Amino acid sequence: MISLKRKSIAIVVAIGLAASFTSAASAATKTITCYKGTTVKKVTAAKPKCPAGYTTTKPVAAKAGAGAVAFNATYKGNMAIVWSDTSVQAPTITATGTGSNMGLTSMTGKGSSAPQAQCNPFQGSGVLSGGGNTLNVEFASSSEACADSDAAPANVAINGSATITGGTGKYAGAKGTLKATGSFAIKSTTAGSKESSALTITLVGNVTTK
Repeated sequence: MISLKRKSIAIVVAIGLAASFTSAASAATKTITCYKGTTVKKVTAAKPKCPAGYTTTKPVAAKAGAGAVAFNATYKGNMAIVWSDTSVQAPTITATGTGSNMGLTSMTGKGSSAPQAQCNPFQGSGVLSGGGNTLNVEFASSSEACADSDAAPANVAINGSATITGGTGKYAGAKGTLKATGSFAIKSTTAGSKESSALTITLVGNVTTK
């Protein structure tokens, strides 16, 4: 007949073995997370494997608001003009925009050229602003200003492109190219003369935002 003491020992040993087997079983399994688009699954097994079409690599979330936005706006304002013996400067340009301008209703800028013929390349840069956001543009070296006469007074047509070089606010890091057309008039080309001319410029293209 088995004594009470031996029964107690047997029970303790059985419990110990059961605990060991349970721990071993738990240690032998692991859980992985699997992704497929926006679907997430957790798989638990001794050797867990993602279902077909799933991966353990978590997808990177796309940044909100990214994409190309059509831009088509006309800015009208004034341009200061200062002539020297070899060049013409536009130290200040201010204008107000209408159309599909992405809320950028104001333009400020500057430009310069070294006229030697009726059509001449020019350099220029500007900032489009509105609603606490800005867009920076810089005219390409191929942009031209062409006068309709070889002597003042004359009307001048602008034809070229402006590269978007970034911005601030929701347009930080923006990129793109805008076709630029416009016009202004000049009254004199005499060195030392200064004048303010009405300016109209239209910018058309796509703005890629982050």
